[in-house]
Amino acid sequence: MTLFERSAQELQAAIHSGELTIVELTKEAFARIEKVDADVKAFLTLNKEAALKQAEEMDQVPMNERGPLFGLPIGIKDNIVTEGLETTCASKMLEGFLPIYDATVMDKLKEAGMITIGKINMDEFAMGSSNENSAFKTVTNPWHAAHVPGGSSGGSAAAVAAGEVPFTLGSDTGGSIRQPAAYCGVVGMKPTYGRVSRSGLVAFASSLDQIGTITNNVADNAALLQAIAGLDAKDSTSADVAVPDYTKALTGDVKGLRVAVPKEFLGEGVGSAARKSVEEAIEVLKSLGATVEEVSLPHSKYALAAYYILSSSEASSNLSRFDGIRYGYRTENAKNLLELYTKSRAEGFGDEVKLRIMLGTYSLSAGSYDAYYKKAQQVRTLIKQDYDKVFENFDVIVGPTTPTPAFKIGENVDDPLTMYANDILTIPINLAGVPAISIPCGFENGLPLGLQIIAKHFDEETIYRTAYAFEQATAFHKQKPQMWEGN
Repeated sequence: MTLFERSAQELQAAIHSGELTIVELTKEAFARIEKVDADVKAFLTLNKEAALKQAEEMDQVPMNERGPLFGLPIGIKDNIVTEGLETTCASKMLEGFLPIYDATVMDKLKEAGMITIGKINMDEFAMGSSNENSAFKTVTNPWHAAHVPGGSSGGSAAAVAAGEVPFTLGSDTGGSIRQPAAYCGVVGMKPTYGRVSRSGLVAFASSLDQIGTITNNVADNAALLQAIAGLDAKDSTSADVAVPDYTKALTGDVKGLRVAVPKEFLGEGVGSAARKSVEEAIEVLKSLGATVEEVSLPHSKYALAAYYILSSSEASSNLSRFDGIRYGYRTENAKNLLELYTKSRAEGFGDEVKLRIMLGTYSLSAGSYDAYYKKAQQVRTLIKQDYDKVFENFDVIVGPTTPTPAFKIGENVDDPLTMYANDILTIPINLAGVPAISIPCGFENGLPLGLQIIAKHFDEETIYRTAYAFEQATAFHKQKPQMWEGN
């Protein structure tokens, strides 16, 4: 088995006992990537020389100066800027781009002593639900290579599921951490909007984007979020809310927890296996002392339409900076300034990005603004109010993360409506700005299914408490893809 089957606590114990060095652990990550990544296709850029040098230096640091994540390897989604390490957003538009500064989360990871192994594949500019929109290669699902890993953080989820690294960062705009976490059988957290700085995250939809954490288990996830959360003066949307010690919430005790189950989350369109796995998960929570009631989130049915109008509108604005002038791809065939703009964008962006820019530009146009963009913002407010009302009487909301397990590569590529519907259970959470996690809760035909746990703003503690109790009472998180066997 790969070393990364062990938890962070177990890895630290091995380092402290002398069984492992940080250099050996770092080499294990690169060896594992070399062994399996030709099939998984999770990594775009490796940071081998710098990572090994950093590991050598860290092995000299006294044990009493090391934190819980010190010396542990991590992969970074390629829309998070890394100083001197290529950041492409999996787009031809940014191929070869070397940032001159680090994102705030990278500064925080360095403070924690984590080692960046490399940059991870994704849907181009985080637009997609399957990782089929990468300009470079399509990530595969470690459980079954014919299936997608989800998106847009599919590479981040697949890298953890394949045992390449035990930690990754992703970004979540409409489910882009939780959906791939569900498809790949790992733990994925989207924190409250404002909990983690977005400074240095290449913007897709600024009012929805949030950096989050992907790991093999809940305890590791809590430790990683602890490391990256907090106020940042460089991000005007960063919230000045104290960050608790999430690891203290991992008690396993959910007696008296009030759980809401929206009837909309188990209704039409949700597959029978996903519904059954969540119903069984609810019974587990009941057996642990939680109380469960059915509720309604009546405006959830409008979330998908509102999300794609709002996110595309913001993308249209945010991606206007990629014009062939200042940085990024520049066409070689322009005869004048207008052609430089149009050809650079036409040649640099992929089809999905162009589609969303066009949709967003139309929604923001003078004749459509009130009918589409303004109306979508009003719907967003109603969705947030639905969640606020439920959280007046309940501690968490639970339901399936996705309606079905991962679909096959190429199956939905020509059907954008079906593709977008894969995020139907995760999108409302981003519109409301509340935190949510996906944890493994079952399987269908050998492919993982996820349980989504949602809480009120800045209450990640209760999510972790609930997720940890469920994880400890079940064995879904211990099951690994076949590629782990004998490796």
